[in-house]
This record gives sequence, C-alpha cells and structure tokens, in this order.
Amino acid sequence: MIQRLVYWLSEHPAIIKFRWSPTQSWGSTWSFLLTSMAFYLTLSLVLHLILVLFRRRRPVPLGPIPAVYSLSMALISAVIFTGTLFSAAAEIRDTRWFWRRSKTPLQWLLCFPLGTRPSGRAFFWSYAYYLSRFLHMFRTYFTILEHRKLGLLNIFNNLMLLCMSFLWLEFSQSFQLVEIMLATLVYSVVYGYKFWTAIGLPSTCFPFVLSCQMVLLGSNVLCHVGVLLLHLRKGGCNGIGAWIFNSVLNAAILLLFVNSFVRKMHLRRRQVEDDDSVLHSCSASEETKVENRIKDKNL
Repeated sequence: MIQRLVYWLSEHPAIIKFRWSPTQSWGSTWSFLLTSMAFYLTLSLVLHLILVLFRRRRPVPLGPIPAVYSLSMALISAVIFTGTLFSAAAEIRDTRWFWRRSKTPLQWLLCFPLGTRPSGRAFFWSYAYYLSRFLHMFRTYFTILEHRKLGLLNIFNNLMLLCMSFLWLEFSQSFQLVEIMLATLVYSVVYGYKFWTAIGLPSTCFPFVLSCQMVLLGSNVLCHVGVLLLHLRKGGCNGIGAWIFNSVLNAAILLLFVNSFVRKMHLRRRQVEDDDSVLHSCSASEETKVENRIKDKNL
C-alpha cells in the first residue's frame, strides 16, 4: 500500500518528466497570471457591488457547498503535502551525490544549487500547489455571498500567494518546497476545521483559523532567515531575486495579519468585558429587587 502510494505520488512517469514551460504547462505565462488576477479582483468587486445595489441583508443560502468545498480543499492540501514530502525525499536521494559535500538535506530544501531548472518531481508538486491557489479563491466568493463582506485582506492574500507560487516555478526559487509543505499542512488542518464547523459541530473558543495563519507566517519568517544565511555562506541560492520579492510580500502579509489578529483579540476582549458588565448590572438589579421585597414584607 505504501509502495503504491509512493509510486503514484513521486515515481509516476508524468511526475518525473514534468517540466515547467509555456508549451507543456497550463497557466505558465505572465499574461495568464495577470489576466487571472485581474479577473479574480473584478469578479469579487462586481459580486459585492451587486449585493450592495440590491440591498440584500440576508446571506445568500449556499446549502452544503461550503462544507463540501472545505472537505475537498482539506483533502487536496493533504495530497499535495504528502506528494511534496515523498518527492523531496526522492530528489534528495537521487541528487545528493552532486551537492552532499557542500550541503545537508535540510540546507538543500532551503537553498537550491545555482542552475536548478523547474523540472522533475519537486516542481510537479509546486505546479500542483500553484493550480490549487485558483481553488482557494472560491472562498472569497463564499464569504461575499454568506457574510456580505468584501474581505480585502483575504483578496490581497490570495493575489500575493498566487503571484508567489508562479514566481517559484518561473525562477526555480529556493525554499519553495518547505513553504509548500508548511502551507499545505496548515491548510489541511484549517479546512478540516471549517468542514467540522460547517456541519454543525462546536467551534473553538479562540480564533483558530487566524492563529494557524499566524503560526504559518511565523514559521515562514524563520525559514527566510535560514535562506538568507545559507545564501551568504554557501555561495548563493538559486532564484534569490524572486526570493527577495517573496520576502517583501510575506512581510506585508504578516503585518496585515498581525493587525487583524490584534484587532480581533481586542474586540473579543471588549465583548467579554461588556458581557461581564451586563451580568453584574443584572445581578445588582436582582439584589435590589430582593431588598425591596424584604422591606415590603416588613412594612
């Protein structure tokens, strides 16, 4: 069973012979990337504008679609994580003779040798992750229809991650395998949790999704520091220009999520304080009523 799984996820000829090129890979041109980003942004704005113009206050009923979507994305993310893990192990096994004197396997994951081409097992799953980014965009439409919220942070995050996943393949950027495994592991947990709550099961008492996103971004920051150190000490990492652009985008996303996290925690704390004050006022009013009843009896 495990051998068959390894074959289908890392040893299949279609995976081994994969090559990122405009003639062999769908969506591998700059024009396609820019057009799809513009279409996603335009459709989100138009959908939100339609709901505003029709003054629809109630959420649009979507039935089981969000639950099915969450379960599907959890499974897809788990498959990409497993495939990337098996393929990375296979690539280390097959190419270690070339770089074993200068790097460890972990260093290879963070810092590809100069001249690395976007082909083979590892880049096949990087391409699968790039395609999955288009599926992540549907979550924005569900949010607009269900909550009537445009979600600019979510839109910006999806656009930047789509752009970054394209740059990984276009420039054979270092560190992408680690980031893919971290991201898909977190996505499988987050979408599994969303499926859990969508079918009516209880949710956590803290912002679970936002906390997972903060853990992911924090892990990415630590790995980016490792890439920079390896680039300076090991003679250079492949695709470092794209990595610098990736780092800037990650920093922007991290700042936005930190701001959102702090704001939500502040609102939650204020809500708890308001609830406590309401309970206190209610208890005080009850005590006053009891005292008045005692006085009436004495009279």
